[in-house]
Amino acid sequence: MPSRSLPFASPDAPSDALGEATASDAPLAERLRPRSLDEVIGQPQLLGEGKPLSAAFASGRPHSMILWGPPGTGKTTLARLMANTCDSQFIAISAVLGGVKDIREAVEQAKVAQGMGRRTIVFVDEVHRFNKAQQDAFLPHVESGLFTFIGATTENPSFEVNSALLSRPTVHVLRPLESADLAALLERGGALLGAPPLTEAARTRLIGYADGDARRLLNAYENIARMAAGRAEVDEGFLEQALGEQLRRYDKGGDQFYDSISALHKSVRGSDPDAALYWFVRMVDGGVDARYIARRLVRMASEDIGLADPRALRIALDAAETYERLGSPEGELTLAQAVVYLAVAPKSNAVYTAYKAARSFVRQDGTRPVPLHLRNAPTALMKQLDHGKGYRYAHDEEGGFAAGERYLPEGVNERFYEPAPRGLEIKIGEKLAELRARNDKAR
Repeated sequence: MPSRSLPFASPDAPSDALGEATASDAPLAERLRPRSLDEVIGQPQLLGEGKPLSAAFASGRPHSMILWGPPGTGKTTLARLMANTCDSQFIAISAVLGGVKDIREAVEQAKVAQGMGRRTIVFVDEVHRFNKAQQDAFLPHVESGLFTFIGATTENPSFEVNSALLSRPTVHVLRPLESADLAALLERGGALLGAPPLTEAARTRLIGYADGDARRLLNAYENIARMAAGRAEVDEGFLEQALGEQLRRYDKGGDQFYDSISALHKSVRGSDPDAALYWFVRMVDGGVDARYIARRLVRMASEDIGLADPRALRIALDAAETYERLGSPEGELTLAQAVVYLAVAPKSNAVYTAYKAARSFVRQDGTRPVPLHLRNAPTALMKQLDHGKGYRYAHDEEGGFAAGERYLPEGVNERFYEPAPRGLEIKIGEKLAELRARNDKAR
């Protein structure tokens, strides 16, 4: 199967393959939409050889699915191509504008097509905007096989699609387009528009602005090309002039982006809530995807706070989940709350250090056998081989602790975890000291 990465067509694609408008006044993103699967590159986790959607296209028998991914990653394109490739009637419903009446009409059209021996694909864009009753209206028809259901959503379907409907289709996750994909897309767009070339700095800045969204990239590029008519090239200065406030200060993958997230991380680690909030707001104001910041906050909770305050991880996760529900700008407040909590929480990298030490030891050490008394013994033969023999069940021992019992392989006496003298780890350290003393006395 040919490589794929861009959900858009080459300029010489056939104009009627999917019935899409390709007139010169159509948006550039529409003119570059793929007209066949071979023109689609990207989403290798779905379209690579042997992957789920690749198999569906090859078999000509699509399955019901929900395509979950950020804007401009090809959800609608893949649904239309699925209908075209599988010779199916394609019915599109917008959950923003449609309702039960549209669903009923789709059902009637699907029945007519079925009577003529033709399959139907019902595509619901922004499916998460349908309420529970509207989503439930699809269930009997999906189950009966009247039509293949394809929903598209930018929101987490676990939260936004009701469980009854979610249990029927397969969820496929689409990823933002890579920088190389967007660069190739710019080349195609430039060739179609006859636009002046972009300087390397302008190209990098524009790709960073798109942040993996092909439609956003092409819409911006089309406006720039229109304004740049007659110019020899488009440099970074002209790009800023053309896009104005739209062009954010941060370029995904650029030095300023990574320097800023580094400053946020170090401010949290340094227990400075004011600096942490400053860098957080700078990044949000600069157009950084708040979900990326949320993921980094979860990492900080484990790396820099750990068991000194185990609540920090839950707060970071709750903030990330709340942002997914509320979106921007409402959800940013919950992330700010997490930033402040992480900054003022007691700090410990003891678990992080212990994990790295254990990983390093295991990589350098040989594969030691599991001690016999720790092995599982589900069969009579294993019991005959002394698997599990002599194991002491901790709950039956005084204080729920089998003093003197060994759990490491023979010859391993490493101590990886040393609690920090801060927060909850003070108590953890005291308990471990007591247990280790009891072990030493029993041994």
